[in-house]
Amino acid sequence: MILSKAEQMDTVAILEKLVSFDTTSRNANVALVEWIESWLDMHGVSHTRSHGPEDGKWNLHAILGPQERGGLALSGHMDCVPVEGQEWSRNPFTLTEFNGKLYARGAADMKGFVAAMLAAIPSVKAQTLQKPLHLFFTFDEEITCNGARYLIEDVKSRQLMPDMCVIGEPTQLSPVIAHKGRFTIRVDIRGRPAHSSQPALGANALHAMGRAISALADMADEFERKGPYVSGFQPEHTTLQVGLAQGGSILNIVPEQASFEVEWRAVPGENNETIFAGIRHRLAPIDEALRASGAECGLSYSALVDLPPLALDAQSPLVSLLQQITGKNSSGYVSYGTEAGIYQQAGLPTIVCGPGDIAQAHKPDEWIERDQLERCDTMIKRLIRQVCLAS
Repeated sequence: MILSKAEQMDTVAILEKLVSFDTTSRNANVALVEWIESWLDMHGVSHTRSHGPEDGKWNLHAILGPQERGGLALSGHMDCVPVEGQEWSRNPFTLTEFNGKLYARGAADMKGFVAAMLAAIPSVKAQTLQKPLHLFFTFDEEITCNGARYLIEDVKSRQLMPDMCVIGEPTQLSPVIAHKGRFTIRVDIRGRPAHSSQPALGANALHAMGRAISALADMADEFERKGPYVSGFQPEHTTLQVGLAQGGSILNIVPEQASFEVEWRAVPGENNETIFAGIRHRLAPIDEALRASGAECGLSYSALVDLPPLALDAQSPLVSLLQQITGKNSSGYVSYGTEAGIYQQAGLPTIVCGPGDIAQAHKPDEWIERDQLERCDTMIKRLIRQVCLAS
């Protein structure tokens, strides 16, 4: 059978199509999902959507081979970070190549791996798989990772859990077995307004915020001084920072409201809820002082993101499999987060290994080397041969 032009698309050609969709996390991703579904349908691959509460945002779960639990999962997210405020020298949603580098938003993080997943399908369909190959495509990884939560719950409900999973975040094709978690909260502060000439008649929310931020800076310093420390991470301890803050309305009014957002990235073994409780305890005196000024005053907390850490046993068969296939004898730790911790918590052994360099992610003129994609194609073929073709 002579393949049509569309059926002959390789990884780079598919990547060119994927990056043309602006799937910044604030946007619906349904147009890209429909394009992927058309590719799956063209090759006779079964697939199922799952979604969260927002309209127009979907996950996809495709299965090649036996329609059953077990086998190998390859996973990639479809969303990307914004380009606004960045100085791009080219159209971020048009793939361009220069000196072996492919430039576009999402090229490295992580539509390159998604393209490789899709490009593998024609050759996989030409073989008889003994175990299933699952393909996971998720939404909102860049903001909440909730897409992965909905997807894995859907997979579990249909009793289709794979035996192992490879998430293709950019690691330069080096296996990563551990990463820090990430938890983010917003602290809202309510004071009482007054004319600035009579500040004692009000309760200054910005002053309270300043004291709160100072207390959390001290807490961050304590993580650095006291640990716990986990060798392999850089830095080796949990980190905490305030990254956003706002408040007030005009200078001659005692500000009645302020808010700030905090994130911490915990090493494996640390508990996010315990850290959150520690923050509330640390800020309790500030809250009490405000509440003494009026029942309407005080601090309130909203959890925004809860991304668990990944800690895959170095002796896991999945680790030795990836080391054998990639030719890397070591397995790394990284400080950024992925969906891997969510899958691991759901009982799915997961490792992170994909093309490209995280140093290029989220930057203007993001790029991935063509050679990395070619090596990724080879890695995927070897994974499928080892896991899905072996009897």
